[in-house]
Amino acid sequence: MQAALLYIGAGAIFLWGVGHLIPTRNIVAGFGALSPDNARIITMEWLAEGLTLCFLGILVALSTFAIGPDQSATHLVARACAGMLFVLAIVSLYTGARTAVLPMKLCPFIKSLVGIVYVAATLV
Repeated sequence: MQAALLYIGAGAIFLWGVGHLIPTRNIVAGFGALSPDNARIITMEWLAEGLTLCFLGILVALSTFAIGPDQSATHLVARACAGMLFVLAIVSLYTGARTAVLPMKLCPFIKSLVGIVYVAATLV
């Protein structure tokens, strides 16, 4: 049960991260005319968010696979990643979720849900 929850959470947040990475060029273009510096900053931040989400999924999956789902080190990794997801969810709640863009409105809920799944997996 622990492994299943950890892998489901890891896969979900990894895919959400990939979902950030793929449309980066279109997202930046959607801002209209930007100075080159502003375009680079938005690109950097958008990629950083996507890569962070992918990393939080990969780290939990690797820990689960290499160390084992019932080991305290894996629990520590999963809880630390959950903490980061909760922080990112709060940031998203007060920024992106306040836009009219549906995926941005979903971000806090998806991040929180995966964080809850990670924590739940360590308590089973």
